[in-house]
Amino acid sequence: MIRFTNALIRDMKTLSRGRDWRGRSRTPRSAVAHESDQQPREFPTGWARTVSAQRARKMLQRAVLTPLTWSQTNPEIQGLDHLDTVKGPVVFVANHTSHLDTPLIIGSLPKRFSDKLAVGAAADYFFDARWRAAITALVFNAFPVERHRSRRLRSLAPFLLAKGWSLLLFPEGTRSEDGWMSPLRLGAAHLCVSNKVPIVPVVLRGTYAAMPRGRNWPLPGRPRVVVRYGPALTPEDGEGARGFNLRVGQAIARLWAEEDLGWYKSLRAQAEGRLALPTGPEAVVTGPLAAPAPSTPPAKVVSWRRTWESTRPLAPRRRPSAWQDPD
Repeated sequence: MIRFTNALIRDMKTLSRGRDWRGRSRTPRSAVAHESDQQPREFPTGWARTVSAQRARKMLQRAVLTPLTWSQTNPEIQGLDHLDTVKGPVVFVANHTSHLDTPLIIGSLPKRFSDKLAVGAAADYFFDARWRAAITALVFNAFPVERHRSRRLRSLAPFLLAKGWSLLLFPEGTRSEDGWMSPLRLGAAHLCVSNKVPIVPVVLRGTYAAMPRGRNWPLPGRPRVVVRYGPALTPEDGEGARGFNLRVGQAIARLWAEEDLGWYKSLRAQAEGRLALPTGPEAVVTGPLAAPAPSTPPAKVVSWRRTWESTRPLAPRRRPSAWQDPD
């Protein structure tokens, strides 16, 4: 009797909530008022560019972020002379393999750029939680960038350029999973073509080996990393975003090859059309791994080889003469 009474009470509650005895709604879907999808609110970042926030950011970057990054890695900065004749605002475009990339670029830039720099950060990663968004906005002057178009966010990049802020963007859209590059998306090139703003290509080498994706701290031993700046590229009259993006990709490919070939040989290779974005070795297995066991999927072997190639430590720093490029 008690069990029957409890079941009856439970059914009455179900019916009172507009459900039938099976728990299904008694109102047809066609009679339910339409409710538009609620987009998540955009995290405000304007406060991070106030005078007080800028002062706090300078102190955090110069007293904490940069010294900490330099203490855990052995950075080598090249090509800063290309910035001597560049006037802001500009868009710095870099490859992206590690969370070390942004601190290394900020710490290596001249103060006239680093003090007036805003960093594009993934909206679905750095701005998905308010505490993470607040820290990212304060320390890096970051603003959200939509990667997957799942949310309708207004782009702050044109507004920031108009206000005199230089930008740091990673046109691959995400950190590399194996240390190699992906094709460059058109967003940065379209932004610069539309606003007549130059792009400064930046290449980072060794950051994946120092702190690959999945790690929260660099590997011990202060691994050598290289931050290399190239000459600024300005959109030409009548040049479209695709053509400009192609030029940016060629510049990044040459800067990447400069670490392996040297300055002069990388210029020759570019002039001869032998350079392309470093997307990694071909999916070919040789030697004892040429015939893997049937239970071993070939994709895993290829992934292992690609990651192994990208984690090779950089060679010790070379000091060539001004006119000779050693073999």
